[in-house]
Amino acid sequence: MMNQSKQSPLQAYTQAVSEGFIDDAAQRQAVAALEQCYQALQAGSVVVSGVYLYGRVGRGKTWLMDQFYQSLSVPARRQHFHHFMKDIHQRLFRLIGTPNPLEKVADELSAEIKVLCFDELFISDIADVMILGGLFQALFKRGLVIVATSNQPPAELYSEGYNRTPLLPAIAAIEKNMLLVNVNGEQDHRLHDGTRVQRYWVKQAEHPSALPQLFASLSAGQSVAQGELALGTRILMTQAYTDTVLWCEYAQLCEQPFAAQDFMLLCERFQVLIVSGIPELGGEQQHAKIARGTEDGVLRVDAGDRQLPMLAQGDDSVRRFIALIDECYDRRIPVYIEAAVALEELYTQGYLAFAFRRTYSRLKEMQLERFTKA
Repeated sequence: MMNQSKQSPLQAYTQAVSEGFIDDAAQRQAVAALEQCYQALQAGSVVVSGVYLYGRVGRGKTWLMDQFYQSLSVPARRQHFHHFMKDIHQRLFRLIGTPNPLEKVADELSAEIKVLCFDELFISDIADVMILGGLFQALFKRGLVIVATSNQPPAELYSEGYNRTPLLPAIAAIEKNMLLVNVNGEQDHRLHDGTRVQRYWVKQAEHPSALPQLFASLSAGQSVAQGELALGTRILMTQAYTDTVLWCEYAQLCEQPFAAQDFMLLCERFQVLIVSGIPELGGEQQHAKIARGTEDGVLRVDAGDRQLPMLAQGDDSVRRFIALIDECYDRRIPVYIEAAVALEELYTQGYLAFAFRRTYSRLKEMQLERFTKA
């Protein structure tokens, strides 16, 4: 029986439109797929197709998925994809030495929840690739329903990544068990007008930085510390920090060997982030090659020459910056930035141009007052 205290995805969307939300044909198509999934779950259907929403940044995919998640009365979990993979790696670590550990993980998840919603399915880590092929098949086999968002259709996931073959079973499983919906509306809904709050400055050599005064304002009445900050097992060098506000340089945060898990810890501890000293990112892509057989173990493997992605100088740090903004955005933590160039010029050329579109869109939304009130 339908839970009367909750709205279905279609009801939630209809109400939002009646209250001024911009009606969008592409979103209506996505709502129809989510409503179909919702109704099948409500009816207790044995076989329920999940939904895979993909398309350009700012098309409302996350908002639509969240409306679906909030409508559910069956056991469900909503996670950012980075958090999902962190959980999977932790479960696998506990199962070291256990035969068929992915099957065990799938058993655990299917016993805990009926629906798994995760946001921003984007694969760039070969360790995740080696897991997902078997994991997705095992989850679908147990009837777990997955609803996901991504900027890419399944066929393009990890498309230029090294050793993509192990991921292909996961892609096939997604295409078989989920409805694929291209949310391809013309509007970037994150950029709609709203009250603006400056959270991005271009550093002017002839003018003093605005950040010392900003930090003083944001941290008023709190005890201030400087220097080293323990972040998990790593040490982050800071400009200053309080219980709620962290200020650090881009080089210390993104040019050091931090990972997505470290940024999760950072966002669990602080409510506001200030990042200074961001240079112009990206640039001309450079050729790179893995030498024949050098990373295949003790014995040489005749695998031929294999090409690495053509990264621009500094793209490793840009990957970390993208992961940082993703984590802050997901938790509605505002990021105040001082950079060498305007936001529109921050990353205009390089291998990560596609991925950075999401970062640009999210940073633009952070310039609106509503970002911290959502």
